[in-house]
Amino acid sequence: MTGSAADGPAPRGRSRRNFAGARPVMDDVAKLAGVSKQTVSRVLNDHPAVRAETREAVRTAMRALGYRPSSSARSLASGRTRMLGVISFDAARYGPASTLTAINTAAQEAGYLVSSIALDTADRDTVVRAADRLSAEGADGVIAIAPQVRLARALAEAHLDTPLVVMDNDLGDGTPMVTSDARTGARKATRHLLSLGHPTVRHLAGPTGWTSADRRADSWRATLEAAGAEVHVPLVGDWSADSGYDRGRELAKDPGLTAVFVSNDQMALGVLRALHEAGRRVPEDVSVVGYDDIPEAAHFLPPLTTIRTDFTDIGTIALRVLLARIDSPPQPSRAPEPSLTLIPVDLRVRHSTTAPPRSHPRHPTV
Repeated sequence: MTGSAADGPAPRGRSRRNFAGARPVMDDVAKLAGVSKQTVSRVLNDHPAVRAETREAVRTAMRALGYRPSSSARSLASGRTRMLGVISFDAARYGPASTLTAINTAAQEAGYLVSSIALDTADRDTVVRAADRLSAEGADGVIAIAPQVRLARALAEAHLDTPLVVMDNDLGDGTPMVTSDARTGARKATRHLLSLGHPTVRHLAGPTGWTSADRRADSWRATLEAAGAEVHVPLVGDWSADSGYDRGRELAKDPGLTAVFVSNDQMALGVLRALHEAGRRVPEDVSVVGYDDIPEAAHFLPPLTTIRTDFTDIGTIALRVLLARIDSPPQPSRAPEPSLTLIPVDLRVRHSTTAPPRSHPRHPTV
C-alpha cells in the first residue's frame, strides 16, 4: 500500500527503494542534492572545504527526505567511526591476501572494523570511486595495497581527505609508505647463487610496472654488475606458475644455464617442472631461488630456497602506522616524520641450492 495523497509526491531524485516509510540513506541525499556521497559525508562532518551553497543544498535534501544520520554518520560527526578502509589490487595472490588478513587481525585487536575494496583494474576512475566510497562510509583512515606504479599514480590523483598509508609505492607527497626490502632480498638471492660458484645468474622477473618486480630486477642486475658477472636480458612472467613453466622451458634450452633467480615462488614452481621435464636436475645441474617463502615452498620438489617476506609484519606495521597518523595528524609547525617503513627480508636456504655447479670454479669476487 502506498502513502496517502497528503504525503505529497516523493522528492525528485529519491531512490526507488525508499518507498512507504523506508528510511532514506546517504545515497538518496546525494542524488537529490546532486552531489557525491563523499560530499554528504563532509557536510555531516562539518568539513570546511564544502562551499556554502553546496552545504545548504545537502541540508535542504536532508530535510526534504526526512533524513536522519545513522549511528555511523553521527560517529563521523563526532570525529571517529572506528572503521578503517583498505583498497587492494590482485587480492587473491598470496602476498596481498596475507597482508589483508594481518590488517584485519590487527585492526580487530585495536577495536576497529575494516571495510575492504578489491580492485580489478588500476585506472584512476576506479581508484577515485573506491576512495569516495570509503570516505562516504566515514573511514577514519585508509590503507592502500598498491603494487603497481599506475595504481600509485591514481591514488595520488584521488586526493583522499583521510589519513592514508600506502604499501609498496611512494606517492611522492610524504604519505607514509610501508614495504618489504625488495632490493636487499634480490641482492641476497643473487649473491647466494654467485657464492656457490655460478658464473652468472639468470632472472625470471615479475610483470613490468609492478614495483616489487622492478626493484628485484634492478637489484639483481646491479649485483651481477658489481661482481663483474655477465648480465642476460631477464625473462618476464605474470606471477603465475603457468608463466614460470613457459619461461622455464625457454631457460632450459640454454646449455650454459646453471642458476636462476625467480621473482616469486609460484613462478619458481613452474620453472622447477620445466627443468625436470628437460632433464635438468635441481640443484645438481641448475640452482633455483624463489621469492616470498609461501607455505608450500618447503614442500616443492626439491624444497625451494627463497627470500622470506613477512606479510604478517607488513600488514600489522601498516595498521600501526595508520593509527599513529590518525591519532597525531601531521602539523605544519612540526618537522616531517620519515615516510618510509622498510620491512626486512631473510634468505631461507633449502635443497634447490645445496650443490655447486659441476663445471665451473667458485666465483672469485664473492
